[in-house]
Amino acid sequence: MSTVAFDVREGFVEITRHSLAVIGLAVVCIALTLLARPGLQQQASETLMGWLELRQVEQTAIVESPTPTAAARSTAAPMQDLSSDQVAVTRWLSSKYKVSQEPLAALVSEAWSLGERSQIAPTLILAVMAIESRFNPFASGNQGGLGLMKIEPEVHSSALSSFGGRLAAFDPLTNLRVGTRLLQGLIHDTGTLEAALRQYALASGQGNNDQYVDRVLAEQKLLDNISKGQKTALSNKNNGGLPKFPQAQL
Repeated sequence: MSTVAFDVREGFVEITRHSLAVIGLAVVCIALTLLARPGLQQQASETLMGWLELRQVEQTAIVESPTPTAAARSTAAPMQDLSSDQVAVTRWLSSKYKVSQEPLAALVSEAWSLGERSQIAPTLILAVMAIESRFNPFASGNQGGLGLMKIEPEVHSSALSSFGGRLAAFDPLTNLRVGTRLLQGLIHDTGTLEAALRQYALASGQGNNDQYVDRVLAEQKLLDNISKGQKTALSNKNNGGLPKFPQAQL
C-alpha cells in the first residue's frame, strides 16, 4: 500500500510540474505575440477593459435589490467617498458648470477609476466631458453624438450592446466608459494626444478642431491645478462671489 501511495503522489507531482510548464510556455508565447503585434495588443487591452466594465455592471446589479429605490437608480455619490483631490475637482466643476455636486462626484470617481485602467489622465476625461456637453447627460451633437462625451450610438452599437443597447448612451456612466474607450483607441492610433483630440472633435461634430484641442487642454490644465490644491479665481470663495464664465461655443 505504501508503494502505491508513493507512486500516486509522485505521479501527481509530475503531472502538476508538466502542467505548470505548459502554462508558463503559453504565457510566454502570448506575451511575445502581443509585443510583436501592437495592434493585437491594443485590441486585447480594449477587450479586457470592456469585459471588466461589463463585470462591474453585472456585480453591481447582483448586489442591488430587485426593486431599487429612485436614489439607488440615480447617478450620484456622497462627497465623503471621494479623495481630497477628487473633492476639490468636484466642487470646482460644480461651481463652474452649475451642476449639483453629488452627480458630479459619481462622474469624477468613475473618471479616476477609468484613468487607472486606461492610462488616461482623469482630468483629461473630465475636460473632454466639459467641452463636449458641459456635463449634460442628455446633450445632442450635430452629427448624432449623444450624452456626456457625445458618442454616436450607431458607431458604437457593439460597445453599447453590452450595457443594454442604444439608449444606454444616455446613462452617464456608460457614456463615460464608452467615450473613454474611444479616446484611448484614438490616442493609440494617432500616436499623440493632440491628434487624438482632433479626431475626437471630428467625430463629435466640432467646427474648429484646433480650437477644440486648445479648449480641452486648457480645461485639463485647470483641473490638474485644482487637484494639486492650487487656487483659482473660481475656487476662492472669499472674494465676494464667483466670477462669471463665458458660455463655450459648441
